[in-house]
This record gives sequence, C-alpha cells and structure tokens, in this order.
Amino acid sequence: MILPRYRIADSTLAGAGKGLFLDQALRAGQIITAPDAIEHTYSLSQIQRDPALSAQMSASARWFEDRYTLSPEWPDECYVNHSFTPTGLWHLGFIFAAADLAAGTEITVDYRHLLPPGISETFNDAVTGETITGFDWPTSLAVSTRALAALTA
Repeated sequence: MILPRYRIADSTLAGAGKGLFLDQALRAGQIITAPDAIEHTYSLSQIQRDPALSAQMSASARWFEDRYTLSPEWPDECYVNHSFTPTGLWHLGFIFAAADLAAGTEITVDYRHLLPPGISETFNDAVTGETITGFDWPTSLAVSTRALAALTA
C-alpha cells in the first residue's frame, strides 16, 4: 500500500515509462510504501522450477533472504523506478523516504535490493548506463539497515 498522496505520471527517467510521484512532502525516514496483501512468498528455486511462476519473474521482488513476492497484477507500487541515487530506501518490503522529499518528487529505489543475487536487470541504469545486478542477501540487508539507521538517528 502507498501511504502518502501520490500520482502516476510520465517518469523523469529516460526510457522508464511511468513513475510514481508524491503529491505531498515527506520527511526523511517516513514510510512511502508498506507491504499489504502478500499472500505467499516463493524461494528463487521454486520460481525457477515452475514454468507458471517463472513466467512472472519480471513481476518479482525479493522480500527477504531467498523469498520473493510476485505481483503480476502490477499494483501502483510497480511504478517505482530504479536509481543508483534513489529517493526511496527499500528495506524488507517497505520504502522509506531517503531524504526530505518535496511534493512532486519521483520515487525511485535501488533495484539491486529487489533482484536475485548476481542476476542483472534487462535494462541498464538510465543515468549511468551501468548494469543493475542484484545484491546477495547479506549485502542488501547490511546496506539498507545502515541507511535506515542513518535516516532515523
């Protein structure tokens, strides 16, 4: 669920399609999205072994450790685009404001937290052109935990 008022509009990132934009200002550390209606998580091996699940891999996000959610219905949270300098911090399925954010800010997160370890996105970062490759779980948890601690200190 998306907590602040928002709108979906053309992304400011080249090639990204639509993006999610705030309609209100947020303070650093405020929750932007929170998990809801997660009925099931899957291990990566479950997804890879099952053709029906595997076909939905582009709609997956790592939840924690080796557990992934699938959202083939594409809720509005799916309009959060990638950035290596994100406006949102992905941490255990939540997105927190990575800084004080003005109304009109496009919400982005670092997709390396959502991808399977060592697996690269099918597109490159819009700003740097670099490959977006999933972090291993310990790295993802350490990076996002340190960033969240810094936001709430």
